[in-house]
Amino acid sequence: MNPPSRPVPAPPLDLPAQVAAALREDIGSGDLTAALVPQDQRVRGRIISREAAVLCGQPWAEACFGQLDPTIRLTWQSAEGATLAPGALVCLLEGPARPVLSAERTALNFLQLLSATATAASRFVAAVAGTGCTVLDTRKTLPGLRSAQKYAVRCGGGGNHRMGLYDMVLIKENHILAAGSIGQAVEAARALAAGVRIEVEVESLQELEEAFAAAPDVVMLDDFTLADMATAVARNRARGRPVQLEASGSVEFETVRAIAATGVDFVSVGALTKHVRAVDLSMRLEFDGR
Repeated sequence: MNPPSRPVPAPPLDLPAQVAAALREDIGSGDLTAALVPQDQRVRGRIISREAAVLCGQPWAEACFGQLDPTIRLTWQSAEGATLAPGALVCLLEGPARPVLSAERTALNFLQLLSATATAASRFVAAVAGTGCTVLDTRKTLPGLRSAQKYAVRCGGGGNHRMGLYDMVLIKENHILAAGSIGQAVEAARALAAGVRIEVEVESLQELEEAFAAAPDVVMLDDFTLADMATAVARNRARGRPVQLEASGSVEFETVRAIAATGVDFVSVGALTKHVRAVDLSMRLEFDGR
C-alpha cells in the first residue's frame, strides 16, 4: 500500500452527521435511477486519481457506503495522507449495486474536496520548509464542513488556527473600537474568558506596540509589508517576554516563503479551505454477470 507522508489525525466526531446530511441532500426520498438496477445485482469498482494529489477523506467515503449498506467492502490501495501520482489506483470496492450507485457521488465529493484541501496545505507547508514557520488555516471554510476541512489541512501537514468562535479569543478592529483600545479589549477578554488563548490583530507598528503592552498570547500582523514584518519580529525578539507572531492577509503561494522567512511563528492562509479546486478522481464500475 502507498503509505501516508505524515501521521494522520483522528477524524472529527461530527463525521457521521456530515455524511448523513450529504446523503440525505442527494438521495432525498429515494434514488429513482438506482431503482432501475436489479435488487440482487452486485458490482465491483475502483477509484482512480487522474492527477497528483494528497489523498484525504477515506473515513467519509467509507461512511457514505457504510451508512447505506454495511456489506459494501472498500480495499484501499493508498493510505490516508499518501501522495498520489496521476493514474494511481486509490481504492477497490465491491457490494450490492444499488447502494454503491447511490453513494458513489457523495463519496467522491468528499474525497475530491478533502484531497484538494490536503494537497493545498501540503504545497504551502513544503514552501515554508526550514523556516520554522507553521502554516495555519482559517475559519473561511465551507458551511457544515469545517471540521472536515480542518482535518484535511492537518493531513496535508498544516495546523488549525481555531475551530470556531468558542475556543479562542481573536480581537480584531471592530472589537478594539467597541472596547476603546487594545489594552482594554485584552483586559476584558481575560476577565470574561480566563485561561483561553488570546490573540490581537494589529494593522500597524504603532498598534503592535500597544499589543505588546497588553501582552496577549499571539499578535496577528494583518497585511504588513515584508519590511514591517521583519521589524515586528526584531522588536518582539528584543523584548523580555516575546509573544508569538502570526502573519495574515492576502497570503499567496508565491509570497508565503518570503513571509515565513521574516521570522514570524505562523502564517494563516484562507486559500487552503476557501479556494480549493476538487481533485480529479474517477470511479469505474463493473457489474457482475454483465
